[in-house]
Amino acid sequence: MATPEAHVERYSVSEQPHEVKSESVTPITTTPPTTTMKAVRQYEFGGPEVLRYEDAPVPRLKPGEVLVRVHAVGINPPDWYLRDGYKMLPPEWQPTVSFPLVLGTDVSGVVVAVADDVQSLAVGEEVFGMVRFPSVGESQGYAEYVAAPATDLARKPAGLDHVQAAGAPMAGLTAWQYLIELGHQAPNPFQPDPHRPVPLRGKRILVNGAAGGVGHMAVQLAKWQGAYVIVVASGKHETFLRELSADEFIDYTITAAEDVAQDVDLVLDTLGGPTTGRFLQVLKQGGALFPVFLGFDAAEEAARLGITVSMTQVRSNGSQLAELGRLLTDGTIQVAIDSTFPLAEASKAHERAAHGHIQGKIVLTVAQNCLPE
Repeated sequence: MATPEAHVERYSVSEQPHEVKSESVTPITTTPPTTTMKAVRQYEFGGPEVLRYEDAPVPRLKPGEVLVRVHAVGINPPDWYLRDGYKMLPPEWQPTVSFPLVLGTDVSGVVVAVADDVQSLAVGEEVFGMVRFPSVGESQGYAEYVAAPATDLARKPAGLDHVQAAGAPMAGLTAWQYLIELGHQAPNPFQPDPHRPVPLRGKRILVNGAAGGVGHMAVQLAKWQGAYVIVVASGKHETFLRELSADEFIDYTITAAEDVAQDVDLVLDTLGGPTTGRFLQVLKQGGALFPVFLGFDAAEEAARLGITVSMTQVRSNGSQLAELGRLLTDGTIQVAIDSTFPLAEASKAHERAAHGHIQGKIVLTVAQNCLPE
């Protein structure tokens, strides 16, 4: 289905909006401003049609939390995986959740209430973050209000509107934790050892799926670290990725990356899956392959070639998000927005995601003034 242009805002990299109109906020203590809100909920697993825009109770604050009036919500693959019941996983890996379920981890908005023990944030501050990930079903971002651990949030960069800020957390943190610093000691569900990023300066890096959320952030972080970056995407994204300073572009619809790339030090495969093993042949001996999704099945060949294969699960991290915020503020990196939809049309946003070839991030708008004028 074509996306109605009336519901879509598109920005090229060179046209990202920088003027921010902050909401005037009346200070509120620890009492939520209302008891009901609008949210997108589902009562069963399924396609986009199961998402319902309806009244829901405002979440209650717990110790360590702040209540955020949400202005925008970034959409991420775990949203549609959970909506569908994680059908791509083996049955023993599929999570158990309680309905009604509210999707959404990445939010940007304004603090309207704080728990008594929170000192790091105050009412009226603009914040953004990835809430309670990787918990399943507890983030609840597709709503007018979200209660979030203060440690999951950072102050929103002053030069970003809420739409861009909502597009940054999961994509930026995934790229950061894979490429720059893991930043936590939580057990790795995918392998016995912790994931360890590798030095990037002067190295040849290949990013597969480079135009997507994680991909376009990874390209920029790798360039910031001094890497030579080869990107793989469809031809329609070449101009976009060249604007992000990609050094080489491979159009996978014309040429298979493994047929032309060579002497690569690191492959970040943002798509992952069973086809990720094909990138072993482009890597130098002693190189590294980082798949972002499950399915790699060539461990013996990788060991024979002396290639390290490693993956991890992104986790909420307010301090890392603050570092990303500084890079966003000074223009070192930026968030590309594929399209925006009102919260009430979350199902249409999920339909857009299902069509693929996303350039940057899809974002739901919640408050009326979250888009630049």
